[in-house]
Amino acid sequence: MALHLALGLCVYLLFIQGSLGNIDDFDCVEIYKQPAFQHPLLKDHKIQETFSLDGIIERSNKYNTKEHCPKGTVAILRQRNESKSVHLNTAEYSGQHFATIETMLDGSIYWGAEADISIHDLKLQNNQYSKSQIWLENGPPDQLNSIQAGWAVHPRLYGDSVTRFTIYWTGDGYQKTGCYNTQCPGFVVVSRNPRLGREFWGTSVYGQLSLTFKLQVFQDGFSGNWGLKMFNEVIGYWPKELFPHLNNGASLVRYGGNTYLSPDGLSPPMGNGYYPVADFKKTAHFNNVVIINSQYKRVYVEDRKIRRYADSYRCFRVTYWGYTKSTGVAFSFGGPGGNCGV
Repeated sequence: MALHLALGLCVYLLFIQGSLGNIDDFDCVEIYKQPAFQHPLLKDHKIQETFSLDGIIERSNKYNTKEHCPKGTVAILRQRNESKSVHLNTAEYSGQHFATIETMLDGSIYWGAEADISIHDLKLQNNQYSKSQIWLENGPPDQLNSIQAGWAVHPRLYGDSVTRFTIYWTGDGYQKTGCYNTQCPGFVVVSRNPRLGREFWGTSVYGQLSLTFKLQVFQDGFSGNWGLKMFNEVIGYWPKELFPHLNNGASLVRYGGNTYLSPDGLSPPMGNGYYPVADFKKTAHFNNVVIINSQYKRVYVEDRKIRRYADSYRCFRVTYWGYTKSTGVAFSFGGPGGNCGV
């Protein structure tokens, strides 16, 4: 456990330090002039500065000791030409593949999710993507509210094949609303440090080192907004106005991997590109898989409430390990991709 915590701290320090070249891809934007406030439902929105979880109230910048942007501004990733016309994120969209665990649709409501997610380096073609993330969803398919957060290698979105911290949302089943990061009005950034779209400065090394980062998405107990927290920092939030169904909590929480194939029909690798195994130095994995229940308590996901899902066994697999003292609730996933069908 001590080694796991040390590695997590290592990734955190690597992530927040970065390099000047990457930070130059971000602009310091006046906080009320960021893209979120172009949304018609947010024209009178007031920035949320404190968040409540488990009865603990904290400021969004409580743990920051050195910010990249000056006070009153936030760090926004510059948009690239390659970021237009990216593919949708729904299981019904042709070309998607998944290897995940998810909660049962049994009427339970969740106010958030959390996990330690392993970080990996992948090389993809321009029209492919590969992700490792958490989903929180509610609503019928044609009105689906979905929040997604984790890492992605997405050449069309970013113009490179680099592993980057990435979020996505939709409020109407991927019809007219939703986008990555801050490409469209919606997500409110509160961090003065470059975060959304930023490269991870360190990844796992097969057979030698497993690096993870802690991610949490939670519905604030007072405002109803959905907060995004990495390690000890609230990066920003999705205002409740975006989500008529998620306002009532999430009916489904999903954790794991997602890929999209290229025009030649080949799916990219998922996770670290290998099938799941027990050795976490050789597999992509989620540790300390937690949900925030209807009493706003952080609890491990229960075995009996979990469904495993992999839609192309020859390409991608998922192995659920359950609870151990050293990893909490954990699972492994991934695979090499290839000709996996559509």
